[in-house]
Amino acid sequence: MSSAKGDFSRGNVPFLILRLGLPIMLAEIVVVLYNIVDRAYIGHMGETGTFAITGLGVCFPLITLISGFANLFSTGGTTLATIARGEKNDEKAERMMATSFTLLLLIGAALTVILFAFAPFLLELLGGNEESLPYAIEYFRIYVIGTIPVLISLGMNSFINAQGFPKIGMATVILGAVLNIALDPLFIFTFDMGIRGAALATVLSQSASALWVIFFLRSKRPPLRLKRFCIDKAQLPGLLKLGATGFTFKVTSSITQAVVNVMLKGFGGELSTLYIGAMSLINSIREIMSLPNSGVTGAGQNVMSYNYGARKDDRVSACIRFILLSGLLVNTLLWILMLLIPEPIIRIFTDDPELISLTVHCGRIYFGAFPFMALQMSGQTTFVALNRPKQALFFSMLRKIILVTPLTLLLPNIGLGVEGVFWAEFLSQLIGASICFSTMYFTIWRKMLHQKASKEL
Repeated sequence: MSSAKGDFSRGNVPFLILRLGLPIMLAEIVVVLYNIVDRAYIGHMGETGTFAITGLGVCFPLITLISGFANLFSTGGTTLATIARGEKNDEKAERMMATSFTLLLLIGAALTVILFAFAPFLLELLGGNEESLPYAIEYFRIYVIGTIPVLISLGMNSFINAQGFPKIGMATVILGAVLNIALDPLFIFTFDMGIRGAALATVLSQSASALWVIFFLRSKRPPLRLKRFCIDKAQLPGLLKLGATGFTFKVTSSITQAVVNVMLKGFGGELSTLYIGAMSLINSIREIMSLPNSGVTGAGQNVMSYNYGARKDDRVSACIRFILLSGLLVNTLLWILMLLIPEPIIRIFTDDPELISLTVHCGRIYFGAFPFMALQMSGQTTFVALNRPKQALFFSMLRKIILVTPLTLLLPNIGLGVEGVFWAEFLSQLIGASICFSTMYFTIWRKMLHQKASKEL
């Protein structure tokens, strides 16, 4: 089995990250594009569009939870497999990949049964009201049938990227995205299925992506091949510890989204449906604004893990620097754009003037500290890539559980009203990102910089 493909210990580090990251970023752009098309079709469903887009917003916490399980078994698995490849132990890496795949199948089957059965109860608990709940149930019960394909396409695609095949990984996403974009208008309008058609299009497109991933990983092209089902008990604790970071981030995001919906429903009064709809649109915009950072950190994590396994600290340090500086630059530019001209983006999703006005106002509060997210991402990525599960897990919990959720509950009750929900995100980004990056700098990066300076003397 050859290990030449995906050797990240040589070459210019920023160029290497960009070479790996650009296909990932392009793939994610396509994902966001089909999410935009999906939500734009739903938002423009005549008189019911606003209620339908709000119903979709009610589903977000559960959809986020499902993707969290993909992170649980793929983030740790990918990191440990990449470290093993850096150590030239491909057999160990291959067992790690097979373990991740087996666990994704098992948890996917369990989630399908549980979430389908309890969908009405959970969606009402998450903020669904008499206007939005019927749409939420229609969408989610179809979406949840595709849980296994969603987990496979999200979770196992990271093993393709980590082996140095970013274009194949990009093709995974593009395949699903193009199919979804083609099927959306057919099911929603031609077959008059409404929001159920949007869910069915998503399930079919994710199924196609999952089959593509399995076909490639079982082929002879990648160094690591998917040959069997297995659970490597020796590596399982490490997988779960590292995977817990991404999983906790998704679970805490899900909890936060649920708390946000409940608080918007409680403090929004007659406008509660509009406020939940505005938050749904803000979440869609955040996906767009997070794309550049996501692509760079995803590629940077793989390069860091490989060089950490190969004991090349100077290249690890170069990865951290590039992720940080590129993130600060791009996030600041996007933040300025969001402050100055948010309306054209919002109009993609809805033509309701009241919803547009509300989203503009609330979005400027919500994204107020967005540049600081570059600090959060560079710190968090470093902890995961360098196999520091305790720190990675803590900082996943810090912003969402320790900061944003309590602030979401507190601020509306101390005079800020419904706008306090949006101020909570601003404050949590500012505080959480600063603490995360400072800890990473003083415990990891500063030591590497001092070691490099000592060698140069």
